[in-house]
Amino acid sequence: MFDLAPEEWTAIALSLRIAMVATLVALPFGVAVAWLLARKEFWGKTLLDGVVHLPLVLPPVVTGYLLLIWFGRRGAIGSVLADVGIVFSFRWTGAALACGVMGFPLLVRPIRLAIEAIDKRLEHAAATLGADRLWLFLTVTLPLALPGIVAGVVLCFAKALGEFGATITFVSNIPGETQTISAAIYTLTQSPGGDAAAGRLVLVSIVLALAALAASEWLARRAGMRFHGE
Repeated sequence: MFDLAPEEWTAIALSLRIAMVATLVALPFGVAVAWLLARKEFWGKTLLDGVVHLPLVLPPVVTGYLLLIWFGRRGAIGSVLADVGIVFSFRWTGAALACGVMGFPLLVRPIRLAIEAIDKRLEHAAATLGADRLWLFLTVTLPLALPGIVAGVVLCFAKALGEFGATITFVSNIPGETQTISAAIYTLTQSPGGDAAAGRLVLVSIVLALAALAASEWLARRAGMRFHGE
């Protein structure tokens, strides 16, 4: 059952690569947005919160279409990037962009909740001892929010690993370039005699998802023991 064909291994490796790149690139932006929403009051905060969570409620095809309009070779942003050699459409980098956008709300939400749960008196105490804002953020806020960061990273990674609608709309389904596990399963289910290969990839997807959840639980417990003494 797990005697995978070379093209199936390619789809798995590409999915893992895309999911990891999408999560790592989205992480600093997710932490910054989560901190902004948790700690600051400003005009347009509700609008920003809505935009961040919009990919959760929009059909994935709509998100993929918007990315194609903005980041395609003729898009407002994509045309500028193409002039300097950065191309997203029909490339694995575009798949990573789509996966990062779709997973971004799931990254931001747990981090924001973790930051909101931090006792501000701890931050104020560090500030009175002479810590500047950046040092305070790096040495107090981030460590205390680590369980939320871990949860957000795993959720974003899992979403990126299983993303289909936005990806196939933005970068199509090109074997070896943009064909992830989800796209490969879709292709196999539409092909005569492809049920066995599709079943193998489904099992691989389940194993990867369970592994990600188990890793998240273990890391969250370690973070809790390290920073909260639990």
